[in-house]
Amino acid sequence: MVWYGKEALRKAPVAVRLTAVEVGTVESTVTNSRAGTVRARRRVSLSPEASGRVVSVPHAAGERVITGELLVRLDDALPAALLAQAERQAEAAQAQRDQACVHARRTERELARNRVLASEQLISDDLLDRLESAHEAALAACTTAQAQALAAESAIQVTRAELEKTQLFAPFDGVLALVAVEEGEWVTPAPPLMPVPAAIDLIDTNSIYISAPMDEVDSAVIHAGQLVRVTLDPYPHRSFAGRVGRVAPFVLDYEAQNRTVEIEVELTDATFAAELLPGTSADVEVILEQVEGVPRLPAACLMEGGRVLMLANGYLEEREVQVGLRNWDWVEVTSGLQPGEQVVSSLGQAAVQAGALAVEEGGGISSDAAALELAP
Repeated sequence: MVWYGKEALRKAPVAVRLTAVEVGTVESTVTNSRAGTVRARRRVSLSPEASGRVVSVPHAAGERVITGELLVRLDDALPAALLAQAERQAEAAQAQRDQACVHARRTERELARNRVLASEQLISDDLLDRLESAHEAALAACTTAQAQALAAESAIQVTRAELEKTQLFAPFDGVLALVAVEEGEWVTPAPPLMPVPAAIDLIDTNSIYISAPMDEVDSAVIHAGQLVRVTLDPYPHRSFAGRVGRVAPFVLDYEAQNRTVEIEVELTDATFAAELLPGTSADVEVILEQVEGVPRLPAACLMEGGRVLMLANGYLEEREVQVGLRNWDWVEVTSGLQPGEQVVSSLGQAAVQAGALAVEEGGGISSDAAALELAP
């Protein structure tokens, strides 16, 4: 052992960083296997249902609109004229109905009078028969006129529906993410099975959530209601609290080697969530278990096999520790170390290994190591 120490001291000591074991909180967590995404539950792509020339686009992209507010209006001269024509035709049909039904009531009264005369044998049976036939024909004409009047009313409804297609309204409160039409443009509805870019993209900012793919091996330990931490690319060095709102009832198996289960996360701060842009990348850390007030050390200080390096008498030595909960940042120490003891945190250097001569960064070689170096 003395020979080993002398050999080590012939080399320059390696400088190491030391980190003290502290008391704090440790969590057991799982994170998404691929980047998550900010999404909106209510986001629609809208276009007018009719063809026509755009005459009004009241709002620009980025503006907030309320339910029922006009977004796009097309030239409605033709459908408005057709509606007026249908209304006039309906008036004519109603007049014909009234005329036919008035005649039917007259033939009914005339038939009733002649039946009295026929019972007194004052008119022939042939005349009574002709009066009955005339009354039946008048009733049929009245019924036909009534049907024509109803058809004319239906035509009004059809033309009014066509007129309404020239206006596009907001189906819910939201923000206009895209307005892709201008006044004077001609728009045409998309043919079946042929997608056409939408004129309006409307987002309900009150329905923002985070969608994150979690590894299938973690699906058994994730459930709705668990606390999460969310990090977002536009907000570095910050995290945001939330909860798991939903876990998908199936595993995505499109990629055989990377199967995931989707979870939906609701941010605690709804006001902040409403400001997020759908499509933003997000990472989610689901908190499975949490302990407070326990000894802990940074996860980067723990070596394989549950060992740590410590600086003692100018040398690095290993110590076995027992650990509990752990995550990417912290490891719970259940035995082997006490709060305040210092462990090596700079494990990335090849020279940092058990038995190496070392000094703390910013310090000098220890007096014990110096004495050993001077010994014969």
